[in-house]
Amino acid sequence: MTPPTTIAVDVEPARPSSPLQSIDDLTPILFGASAFQQLHAGCELGLFDLLHRRPNLAKEQIAAELSLQPRAIDILLLGTTALRLTEKSGARYANSPVIDGMASNGIWQIFKDVVAFEQYICYLGQYDFIDSLRANTHVGLRRVPGSAPDLYRRLSENPDLEQVFYRYMHSWSKLSNPLLFRHLDLSRARTVLDVGGGDGVNAIGLLKAFPHLDVTVLELPGGAAFARRTVAEAGLSDRITIVEHDIFKDPFPAGFDCVLFSHLLVIWSPEENVALLKSAWQALNPGGRAAIFCSISNDEGTGPLMAALDSVYFAAIPAEGGMIYAWHQYEAWLRASGFTRTERTECGGWTPHGLICGYKT
Repeated sequence: MTPPTTIAVDVEPARPSSPLQSIDDLTPILFGASAFQQLHAGCELGLFDLLHRRPNLAKEQIAAELSLQPRAIDILLLGTTALRLTEKSGARYANSPVIDGMASNGIWQIFKDVVAFEQYICYLGQYDFIDSLRANTHVGLRRVPGSAPDLYRRLSENPDLEQVFYRYMHSWSKLSNPLLFRHLDLSRARTVLDVGGGDGVNAIGLLKAFPHLDVTVLELPGGAAFARRTVAEAGLSDRITIVEHDIFKDPFPAGFDCVLFSHLLVIWSPEENVALLKSAWQALNPGGRAAIFCSISNDEGTGPLMAALDSVYFAAIPAEGGMIYAWHQYEAWLRASGFTRTERTECGGWTPHGLICGYKT
């Protein structure tokens, strides 16, 4: 087996949660939208890329390189420096160590793709978060032009947003898949069904980690087109089968040793997830397993913070149900779908990813 490539992210260890001590502690929350816009501006305007290539530039040099007027560069550098995205020494600026670290270890473009997803897909729809909670449905989808009932079908009506979304999902999967391949042993499996497999990044990674596998990807037509191109570019069209498929209308093909749900069940309601897991049970060979890989919240309902904040997107935009669910919810759905044994694995890392497997006897 070829070991998967690991992308390391240096982060501070998680601190135990504690009560807010003063009104100053509320500032990053109260002005959270503004803080994000400073981050996005630094990415979109090329500030961080510039300072990685040429650190310790003066303000006037940065303004000239970015084609910004004096007031504009003052606003940008005030924000990025106060937020510790950049550092100032004398009259010169450099990136923070964490940003330069991402630029050096190969994940800076991945991070920028996540920032673009938040800006162009999440922010406008999250304006409707309160209405989405009150209605218990994705009111924010109205901010995405089109008539389809969920974001994923509506993306085909918005080619620019579709590009942003699939770049994000490709990058998010590329960031997290080393955790999946480290903890999901498929050395004895032969066939894998990747449900909602996006542009094929999961399937390609699976074959790199486990070259003996045959992988089938189920995707909507828009995603399937992306997947065919990605798989062809990787030279794996003979090993990966792309099937255009509506997972709620069409039965899953059968005869698989593993059915993978990667970043998928966070989208749908509990009832829809049980239906999908029942389809997986039917598709599996005896002794096979369903593998659920995604961000997962703790059973106590207190975090992690990223899981809590990411749930705003799932509440407001993609579909009628969905959130970053807790471990015990997935385990209950697996049992309700016919799986006789479940197994959970906390994957660690910067993102709160976990792996839950259900086994078919």
